[in-house]
Amino acid sequence: MQYTTNSSWWSPSGLYAFGFYQQDNGYYVGVFLAGIPEKTVVWTANRDDPPVPSNATLAFTDGMLVLQQPPGQNTSIANLPQSASAASMLDSGNFVLYNSDQEIIWQSFDHPTDTIVPGQRLTAGKELFSGVSETDPSTGIFRLKMQNDGHLVQYPVDVPDAPPYAYWQSETYWAGDNVTLNLDDDGHLYLLNTTGANIRNLTEGESTREVKIYRMKIDVDGIFRVYSRTLDQTGNWSTKWQSTSDKCEPKGLCGVNAFCVQMDTEVDSHWKIPYTIWEDTSYFVLELTTKEDCEEDCLQDCNCEAVLFKEGQCKKQKLPLRYGRRSQTDSQVAFIKMGSMTGPITKALPFDPPKKVVKVEILIIGVSLVGFAFLLLAISGVLIYRNRVWTYRKIVGKGNVEFDEDIVLRSFTFAELEQMTNGFNQELGRGAFGTVYKGVIPYNQKFVAVKKLEKQLTEGEREFQTEVKVIGRTHHRNLVRLIGYCLDGPNRLLVYEYMRNGTLADFLFTPERRASWDERIRIALDIARGILYLHEECETQIIHCDIKPRNILMDEHGCAKISDFGLAKLLKPDQNKTFTAIRGTKGYVAPEWHRKLPVTIKADVYSFGIMLLEIICCRKCLEWSLPEEEAVLETWVYDCFEVRELHKLVGDEEVDKKKLERMVKVGLWCIQDEPSLRPSMKKVVLMMEGTVEIPVPPSPSSFLSTA
Repeated sequence: MQYTTNSSWWSPSGLYAFGFYQQDNGYYVGVFLAGIPEKTVVWTANRDDPPVPSNATLAFTDGMLVLQQPPGQNTSIANLPQSASAASMLDSGNFVLYNSDQEIIWQSFDHPTDTIVPGQRLTAGKELFSGVSETDPSTGIFRLKMQNDGHLVQYPVDVPDAPPYAYWQSETYWAGDNVTLNLDDDGHLYLLNTTGANIRNLTEGESTREVKIYRMKIDVDGIFRVYSRTLDQTGNWSTKWQSTSDKCEPKGLCGVNAFCVQMDTEVDSHWKIPYTIWEDTSYFVLELTTKEDCEEDCLQDCNCEAVLFKEGQCKKQKLPLRYGRRSQTDSQVAFIKMGSMTGPITKALPFDPPKKVVKVEILIIGVSLVGFAFLLLAISGVLIYRNRVWTYRKIVGKGNVEFDEDIVLRSFTFAELEQMTNGFNQELGRGAFGTVYKGVIPYNQKFVAVKKLEKQLTEGEREFQTEVKVIGRTHHRNLVRLIGYCLDGPNRLLVYEYMRNGTLADFLFTPERRASWDERIRIALDIARGILYLHEECETQIIHCDIKPRNILMDEHGCAKISDFGLAKLLKPDQNKTFTAIRGTKGYVAPEWHRKLPVTIKADVYSFGIMLLEIICCRKCLEWSLPEEEAVLETWVYDCFEVRELHKLVGDEEVDKKKLERMVKVGLWCIQDEPSLRPSMKKVVLMMEGTVEIPVPPSPSSFLSTA
């Protein structure tokens, strides 16, 4: 298939086609509506690759669909799990590849770009991304995500899936797993839960005698819309529904240091911008009476580059400011610190569509900085390339890199680790599975932590490698990263990234290092997200079995990372519980361990709940030196909660009382004796974030199982 000869593969009815389509001076491969005069694209393959020339061809080669460009550049259109023997462009708009048994092994409906069509679903965990422009299908700056909690949410790109960054949501966060977004042939857009029940209509279906087609798209302006069109040759696309009519609502539309306005408005001066909303990334907040005092305080602070003032709160910021928009109902005023200048003051001009209000001076400085940055980038690129080539040659020279699917893991010999640790002479700590030593990789002088597994392991070599590779394929910012391993005779060692700030226990139980309230809550949320990843998001589900402060390590940025995961029993894909000997640490072990009941991921939830109470109170779960009624932390916390005396838990520390109550309630739900009453880690994260309401927890032992 080639653009200049046979450029597309039509569906049986001729409504859709798969093949080449032209944009500007190049060509992309995709699926488009071919039965109407204007070629409307609904899916693009490899959207972030540059367009190809007109002499590019599509070919079925060795069971793969390949885009061929001279001279000898081949790009796969689809990442296939097995060889394909046939393909089909269906009337639904779905391009499908089949194996030799005529089973579907890949379909474009499972890999949407910015559009879904009738019969296509946006499933849990999947996202649509806007394009860069109407003529550039590359990934733009907005996304629409069908979250795993049942919530359909719009965010800017490159931000966490968190409420502060959302600019539109379906309000279905309560709906649970496997919610899907669906579009029917009549333009009905709606959400179905895992049982197939309709939980929310976004649009109603149309009843009309005219033959219409529909599509839903997240547009380049960040708004997602449902479009309809009649199939006659004179028809046009019209908007049936849109997520918002406020073009300034998508966060980030106007870039940084700029704000979006919808109507004729005026900026008071270069440094004062009233009635605007911005992302709040305050590094310091003051209580001041007037905006003039706030402005003056920023001028006297060398670190302050901008300040937001509203209702007596003066919030100091650093540039760049993001997500700016005009809101006549919001009294907030932004002051931007400017250099000395003479000449006329520029004001916003009248306009109708949303535009950027950008300071000329900032623009000039910005362009200069960008030019300088490109120069530095070019120089840095050359240096980094030379350094990586040199490092690569050294690594290859050692002959220990495995260039396969587990390329991130390196196999070390025992002699190498002896040399790296200087004979295992600097001990960092001891745990249930062995002793940890500090080491340094010679060729890059990078510090590592080497864990010598001293506990008798029953696994053979192949089983050990399998489990290590499972651990190696876990990647999350709140997990300690495994760098490599040693399987040398009887020696079993693991090599981890080095955490220079010690353990969470140091930040809780050492008075001079004790973290602040806000830091502790951030750490607790980080840990919860890491456990959620182990339970529900990594390739092989992992039950940690020993969640406690000493197994939470802190990096140099104060980010909490879970260690020792995967060293307990790994759940296989077809298992969801395990019967095994008691693992864990006294005080953190879930009751079901002692009752010889099946142990599930809820055991980790219990341990996290105990640790969350320790994080709140900055004390250990068992303190026999305290009065009897306070010695067992979980009992004391519930007693304080029941009589509404939570202030006793934090002493004289200044804390947010509402957040304190929320965290205590989360902790008490997690430590329920009955495992089925404990929430999943996904629910724990949502409760901690304040996304869902938290019912009043019962006494942890009130539903004690008699099994």
